[in-house]
Amino acid sequence: MIELIHHGVGNIVCCQPFACLPNHIVGKGVIKELRAAYPEANIIAVDYDPGASEVNQLNRIKLMLSTANKNLAKEEKESKKDA
Repeated sequence: MIELIHHGVGNIVCCQPFACLPNHIVGKGVIKELRAAYPEANIIAVDYDPGASEVNQLNRIKLMLSTANKNLAKEEKESKKDA
């Protein structure tokens, strides 16, 4: 994820299997630290499991996209100020 952030990717969906406890714990911890180090990064974790609610997964992704759109509008407004 750090490489993505360094290359300008500001929106990241981390898909992870729900039943994989080590990945779940490590992934959540890494994402927390990345958010602290790179507050401009929009990162979410989406757990995938055969019994997982598709509605919950889609809502989490839609929320991330909404945040991405808000950040883009804010960046555009700031760039117009600077111009």
